[in-house]
Amino acid sequence: MSLNNDILLGWLKHHSIISDDNYSSIKISTQQEHQALAIHIEDSRLDIAVELSTGLSTDIIFIESKIGSTEGWRQLEKYAEILSNLPNVRHRILIYITRDYDPKEEIKTPAFNLEPKVSFYQLRWHQFYARLQQHATDILAQEILIFMRNNKMSQNNQFSSVDLLTMVNFNKTLNLMESTLNEEVQQKFKLAFGGVIKGAASRTQWKWQERYIIYTHLSPSTWDLWCGLGYFGLNPSNLTDYPYLGILLHVSPRFGQRSKIIESMQKIINDKPNIWTPINLKVLPAWSGIFYRKSLQEFLSEKDQLSAIKLFFQESIKELKTVQEQYFDFPWKGVDIEATMEPNKEEELDILSSSIAEV
Repeated sequence: MSLNNDILLGWLKHHSIISDDNYSSIKISTQQEHQALAIHIEDSRLDIAVELSTGLSTDIIFIESKIGSTEGWRQLEKYAEILSNLPNVRHRILIYITRDYDPKEEIKTPAFNLEPKVSFYQLRWHQFYARLQQHATDILAQEILIFMRNNKMSQNNQFSSVDLLTMVNFNKTLNLMESTLNEEVQQKFKLAFGGVIKGAASRTQWKWQERYIIYTHLSPSTWDLWCGLGYFGLNPSNLTDYPYLGILLHVSPRFGQRSKIIESMQKIINDKPNIWTPINLKVLPAWSGIFYRKSLQEFLSEKDQLSAIKLFFQESIKELKTVQEQYFDFPWKGVDIEATMEPNKEEELDILSSSIAEV
């Protein structure tokens, strides 16, 4: 876009994001950092920031891109608030562009009723791919098109053979996962950690966080400390990757007892490096955790896969209970409910989508 402004401006005009291209200066940056506002708990790093200047006025566009993940908790709202607080800007625009279907009907334009106003647009990467094909004679554009195809960013709204295979086997797959997390496993989970949340909430986890789990909150403030058991990474960017099975203990960046929890987690990793996997234990501010896991691939050679997976889930519960007793002096209090209602989406969206992808 920096080398060929026509691609940028043509793309923006095509989606009615800008009405003219009378700009004398165009600046584009990636991974631009913005200090947290008073109402935020952490700084922000923007995927793409575009500054369009006519010499008399300036328009600013923030672009948040998602390939294999979804929006973090309040991520778009936070970026819109940063945009609204920028001084000396004529038009403030927030673009959310994704590879996968991730509707944001709740976000209107102007976004979040802010003053000054922020305009919100939601796009898909396959639309950009189609536009870029018009510039296929450009050498750099050719390389980008290849990259997009390799990362499934060129896919349109047509069902593929893989999609059809998934569709007809969806209920069978769900039943298999449910049977490995059956009442016996749930009862052991509840006895170990004081509660279990399942049912519709597990399907919500599949939709929003690409995992199918039973879980419980271990702190009064819901998601600040929690553990989950089941299947993680159900929508890998590479079709040859396998999901992970196991148990995850996770702590939020805002939890009051975070430092003590992280210290205990680090001791577990130091003592059992071949058993537990760390997640962001040295990165602040971020969700952090430890993961006891195996790849689903390791179970495919089993004669009775379901029994082997159930035994591993029970082993996972026992292992987390063991390290809880040996390493943590923080009182865990599981939620003693059998949840059938879906939890609030805003409470869930920041639960490790980026960290799981990193692991």
